[in-house]
Amino acid sequence: MTEQYDVIVLGVGGMGSATVSHLAERGVDVLGLERYDIPHGYGSSHGITRIFRLAYYEHPAYVPLLTRADELWTALESDHDQQLLHRTGSVDAGPRDGPLVEGSKRSCVEHDLDHEVLSSTELAERYPGYQLPEDYEAVYQPDGGYLVPEECIVAHVNRAHQHGATVRARERVVEWQSTADDGVRVETDYGIYEADRLVITAGAWAAAFVDELAEIAVPERQVLAWLQPEEPSHFEPDAFPVWNLQVPEGRYYGFPVHGVPGFKFGRYNHREETVDPEAFEREPTQADERLLRQFAEQYFPDGAGPTMRLETCLFTNTPDDHFVIDTLPDRPQVSVAAGFSGHGFKFASVIGEIMADLALEGETEHDIEMFSLDRF
Repeated sequence: MTEQYDVIVLGVGGMGSATVSHLAERGVDVLGLERYDIPHGYGSSHGITRIFRLAYYEHPAYVPLLTRADELWTALESDHDQQLLHRTGSVDAGPRDGPLVEGSKRSCVEHDLDHEVLSSTELAERYPGYQLPEDYEAVYQPDGGYLVPEECIVAHVNRAHQHGATVRARERVVEWQSTADDGVRVETDYGIYEADRLVITAGAWAAAFVDELAEIAVPERQVLAWLQPEEPSHFEPDAFPVWNLQVPEGRYYGFPVHGVPGFKFGRYNHREETVDPEAFEREPTQADERLLRQFAEQYFPDGAGPTMRLETCLFTNTPDDHFVIDTLPDRPQVSVAAGFSGHGFKFASVIGEIMADLALEGETEHDIEMFSLDRF
């Protein structure tokens, strides 16, 4: 027998779990399909901590979405037995007049966000874990912090269950196709399901299900490091805001100690390795470790103690590093959220709301024009 639903969500990671939750809360008969566990460590929604920040140097247009995401994370946390969002403040730092610092200032000014501009000396006096070059500047925004991604997924799936959703893990989607009545038919390695609408939130695997994304949502191997601080008190959450840093070696990001030993950080687009998500080097190497350790020794010397942990994950990058959130042009019953380019998880709560809107109404009140598929 073919099971029938109102909406099927393909992929139940950060974005998919939020989408299933929002749909279920609206009384929709929804099925979420996930090929791995819930949560799991094979894609883009794991790693113990994920940055949340409102000062968004990438583009000021993200800030209203972040404000709504903040509200939704707070509401989700109120119904969950674990803290999801930890407030530490956020720091965007780099050369004065550089794109990271200037972009952060621009977002703060345009959206009237509380913030301070600090010299590197002032930053180090307040937060001694930072030891940046003298000519660097930092934008501090007090509402930033970090999310606990695995716990966020659990909270969304628990809420979805409470509202009657069906979620199936360890079930791989083989293919999907449109039906004659403008619905969808999804085949997995366990069975066949039909629905009026399909939402694709498959992360690094999205292009395998949406031909239009083949050259647009490109998976990349990413590696994170956790190093034991030489001065542990400098890297505790109340003394070490989450950060983004532009240096000659690239753009890096990091977190205070949380959950496991060591302060966590990584380099955006780590070694610029485009990969097949089905087959790539998942085990971090000594070359990965050397790249990250050299950075820490120069810019966070008090944190550059012994290695505690290395972990890989996947970015899925678009050509302009902005998201894809849209319905498919010739199949409006299918919507897709993909290409989050290494900065998407903080938006998951509001992406779920948007994808529920697109599935049920074909449109949303949120401004997502800059994320349209046809811009490419």
